Amino acid sequence: MDKLDFVTEELEKLKDAGLLINIRTIEGPQGAWITVDGKKVLNLCSNNYLGFANDPVLKSVAQKAIETYGVGPAAVRTIAGTTTLHKELERKLALFKGVESAITFQSGFCANLAVIPAIAGEGDIVFSDELNHASIIDGCRLSKAKVVRYRHCNLQDLQAKISDEKNTRRKLVITDGVFSMEGDIAPLPEIVEIANKYGAVIMVDDAHGEGVLGRGGRGIVDHFNLHGKVDIEVGTMSKAFGVVGGYIAGSKRITDYLAQKGRSFLFSSAVTAADVAACIAAVDTLSASDALVKRLWENTKFFQGRMKQIGFNLGNTKTPITPVMIGDAKIAKDFSQRLFEEGIFAQAIGYPTVPIGKARIRVMLSAAHSKDDFAWATECFAKIGKFLGIL
Repeated sequence: MDKLDFVTEELEKLKDAGLLINIRTIEGPQGAWITVDGKKVLNLCSNNYLGFANDPVLKSVAQKAIETYGVGPAAVRTIAGTTTLHKELERKLALFKGVESAITFQSGFCANLAVIPAIAGEGDIVFSDELNHASIIDGCRLSKAKVVRYRHCNLQDLQAKISDEKNTRRKLVITDGVFSMEGDIAPLPEIVEIANKYGAVIMVDDAHGEGVLGRGGRGIVDHFNLHGKVDIEVGTMSKAFGVVGGYIAGSKRITDYLAQKGRSFLFSSAVTAADVAACIAAVDTLSASDALVKRLWENTKFFQGRMKQIGFNLGNTKTPITPVMIGDAKIAKDFSQRLFEEGIFAQAIGYPTVPIGKARIRVMLSAAHSKDDFAWATECFAKIGKFLGIL
């Protein structure tokens, strides 16, 4: 018996259950319409909320940054990888988010892996929403703290569980701001109130809130007017900002501490100058105008309104994340394939990303789309939904 036969067996199990991920190949830049596996399709998959991923201004500054700084940082931030661009981005992010300071990382995933083990460890307790992102789950595992999961956005459950834990060194409450598979928004004001009552550090991962919620896309803290009341805001530059990277925003003592204790900051190379320059341009654009954010919400209202009229179940979304609930993973994959054949790129999401029996087509809306795009797309969804017995 081959020692790697278990790998083949596991792949076969995934295939039989309809859970084997079909990784398609993009041929060209992200936009409303893209080429995937040689086929031009309407892009309803990417996190490119504001269309920045192929923005001409962002591309131009990235090219200029390469001419000035080269293609790679060649070092970690703490040795020889911090440039004037990194410092400028952090300064502008802090201003944009309305906080004292910000520190940047290679990705939002890396930011969570840095901050959670730095804040919590053995003898501490992390209270985490059961639908928090995988990067939060992995950060909690690395911390070696006790992890208490509370039911999704259930304030009574959080209250009961945090009140039960009396003998602990430190408490940390973590929630996504916007939940990536559901599209719903965390009840952050109430979470802050509960956390403060029990002296817990408050952390929110705002990956899907930035560029979407708040004034000009400033995020969930701005959306709820909670400035100064959330200890740690984790963000990403790879979704609404259209580039790549992550950051943590908060007090200067938090960012100073993470520069000394955040392992992905200490031991992984800095983000490239081209990416940092493009991130700065995206922040500048949002700081100057909220036009793209308004367009995103107009598109969201139009598409989701049409889909609900047709009869689709969109779950409890309150954001441009639009889960078209199917249930069965195999039917969801079939639905996605038929959409692709019609000219729409919208991937099926199944276990382990979402629970068994809650497979869906996750539609991601963008300011780059037009209402004509969505009018045609909803007709295609309706036709396939009727054929597969979803409607």
